Amino acid sequence: MFVVVLTYTVPLEEIDRALPAHQEWLTKQYEDGRFLASGAQKPRTGGVIVTRPMDRAQLDAILATDPFAINQLATYEIIQFQPTRTAPELTLVNELLDN
Repeated sequence: MFVVVLTYTVPLEEIDRALPAHQEWLTKQYEDGRFLASGAQKPRTGGVIVTRPMDRAQLDAILATDPFAINQLATYEIIQFQPTRTAPELTLVNELLDN
């Protein structure tokens, strides 16, 4: 799995103009079963995405289609991790760990 930390590289006014396209992109990733969670950082300096398990090349290809990446509005720090434990409420992730 991956945690992706986005850091905005432009003023928030530019982010806000691109936000609808970014949100559409996020919706597609959820519909395609790629992402588990996402949201803005507090304070609003970027965002965070938690992905389902996938290989790094697939993640890189997905992130390259984000309007924030296409328009060079953010940088991406990618942290790969192997969960070994989750809360019971995360049944889906628990099931993925068993595979």
